[in-house]
Amino acid sequence: MSRRAVARIVQIAGLFDAVTAILPPRHGRMVHLMHLVPTAGILSAHAATAVVGLTLVYLGAGLRRGKHRAWQISVVMAALSVVLHVLKGLDLGAAGLSALLLVMLLVVRGRFNALADPRNRWRALQAFVGLAGAGFLLGVAEIAMRANRLIGHPGVVRWAQESALGLIGVDGPVRFQFRLGGDLVSYTTGASGLLAVVVAVVVLLRPGARMASRSEEDDDALRALLDRYGSADSLGYFALRTDKSLMWAPNGKAVVAYRVVNGVSLASGDPIGPESAWPEAIAAWLTDSARHGWTPAALGCGAAAGRAYRKAGLDVIELGDEAVVDLTRFTLDGRPMRSVRQAVNRMQRAGYTCELVRQRDMSPALLLGVMQASDAFREGSVERGFSMALSRMGDPRDGDCLWVLCRDGDRRLRGLLRFVPWGRDGFSLDLMRGDRTADNGLTELMVVSVLSAAGELDIRRVSLNFAVLRSVFARAEDLGAGPVLRIWHRILKSASRLWQIESLYRANAKYQPDWHPRYLCFPVARDLPRIAIAVLSAEAFLPSRKSAA
Repeated sequence: MSRRAVARIVQIAGLFDAVTAILPPRHGRMVHLMHLVPTAGILSAHAATAVVGLTLVYLGAGLRRGKHRAWQISVVMAALSVVLHVLKGLDLGAAGLSALLLVMLLVVRGRFNALADPRNRWRALQAFVGLAGAGFLLGVAEIAMRANRLIGHPGVVRWAQESALGLIGVDGPVRFQFRLGGDLVSYTTGASGLLAVVVAVVVLLRPGARMASRSEEDDDALRALLDRYGSADSLGYFALRTDKSLMWAPNGKAVVAYRVVNGVSLASGDPIGPESAWPEAIAAWLTDSARHGWTPAALGCGAAAGRAYRKAGLDVIELGDEAVVDLTRFTLDGRPMRSVRQAVNRMQRAGYTCELVRQRDMSPALLLGVMQASDAFREGSVERGFSMALSRMGDPRDGDCLWVLCRDGDRRLRGLLRFVPWGRDGFSLDLMRGDRTADNGLTELMVVSVLSAAGELDIRRVSLNFAVLRSVFARAEDLGAGPVLRIWHRILKSASRLWQIESLYRANAKYQPDWHPRYLCFPVARDLPRIAIAVLSAEAFLPSRKSAA
C-alpha cells in the first residue's frame, strides 16, 4: 500500500472519529456506561475523540511525505481512539474500526522512514509543559476563587489534585456546592489539557530545517564548476549565496544549490555542471528530500533543467520569462527604443553620468560609500531576493562583479546597479537601487550604460529582471485574445498593485530583450500552496523560520 493511500485512509478515519464524537450515543448504552464512568469522563471522552479525529486528519500530510514521527503519533492516536470510543458510549463498532486502523499502521511501518528534526521533541515538550502548567494554575486559581463554595474543607493538595486530574478530563476529590462551579473548572482544565496536546503534536511535526554549512573546499569546487559551465545559466552565480546548501552528484561533477524553507527543499536555477551529470545530482537531492520528509521544488530553472527534473519525476509549469538582451543586436536607434533614448538624453542633459567599475578595482573608501548608499536607497529594512539576488556586498570573492554608479551634476551618487558574472561573456542583474528624489530616467541611463559598453566589457549578453507570467500580459494584447486569457490578465493586473508584476514586465520590455522561459518544478499540484509560501519566505516577502542544523 502506498503512503498516499495510507494517508488518505488515516484522514478518513479521523473524519469518522470527529463525526462520531458529536453524534448522540444510544440511550441503553449510556445507562450501562454511567455505572462505570462518571459523566465528566464521558464528556471528556467525546471531546478527546473529536481532537483525536482532527489530529489524524492533520497527520495525513506528514504521512504522505513518509515522516516516521507522523506514523508514530498516528499509531498512538489510533490506539487512543479505540479506548475513547468505548468510554464515550460503548461504541464497539467504531472501536473495532480504529483497531483495524491501528493494525494497518503497524503493518506498513516500513514505509515511513523520513527523519525528523530532533530539536522538535524538546520544543514539543516545552510547549506541552507550558500550556499544561498554565491550565493547571488556572484550575487551582478557579478553585481558590470558589473556596467558600466547596463541600467540606479540602486543602490545597486536594485543589492541586482536582486541577491536575481535570487536565485529562477526570473528576478529582473536590466537591462543589453548585454544579456550575465544578463544570467551569473542568472545562478550563480539560480545554487546557487538550490544547497542550494539540500544540505539542503540531510542534513535534513541524518540518525540520538545515543550516547551510559549506566548507572552503565546497566553495572552491563550486567556483571551478562555474568557471567551466557558468555560461549555461544566468542564475548560476547565485548558487554562491551562503544561505544555500549544496547537494553534489556522487561523482562530484554536478551540484544542486538549495535551501530548506518551511519543509520545502527549494532549489533555484539549473544544476551546475555538465548536463550529462545533472540526473545524478538531481537524484541525490530528491533522495535527501525524501529522507527528511521535505517537499522538493526547483524554482526558476531553464528548459533543459526542466526536462531533467521532469525525467526525475517532478511536474513542470512555466513560471515566467527572463529578459536577456543580446548586445550584438542592441541599439538605441529606431522607434521601439524612442522612450528609452529620450530618457537617456534627458538625464545626460541634466548632468547625470555613469561609471562602470569592477568591484576588485574599487578602493575601500569607494566600496564603503557604495554600500552605505545602497542601504540608504533600499525601500524598507529587509534585503529581498533568493533565486536572482546575491544578498551580500563587499565580499572580496566577488571581485568580478560589475558596479554601475550613477552621479548627478554635483557628483552625488544617485543610483547604482550591480551585475554578477554570467560565464565569461555575460552579466546577470543582481541589484538595482536608486534615489527616489533623482530625475526620471535614472534606471534607463544606468541600464543603457552597460548595454552600450559591450566592446569595453568584452561581453555579448546581459540578463535583466525576471517577469512573472509575462506571456499573459503579452498575449492579452494580441488581437483575438480569448475570454479566459483576458480574465487572467485582469487578475494579474490587480495583483500588480501589490507585487509589481506588470511593471517589471514593462520595465524589461522597453529594452527589446529576448525572452527565455523559466519553470517551476514540483511533485504534485496539492504541494503548490506550500511551495508558494516557501518561495515567498525565501524571497523575503514573508517571514521565514530560521534554519538550523
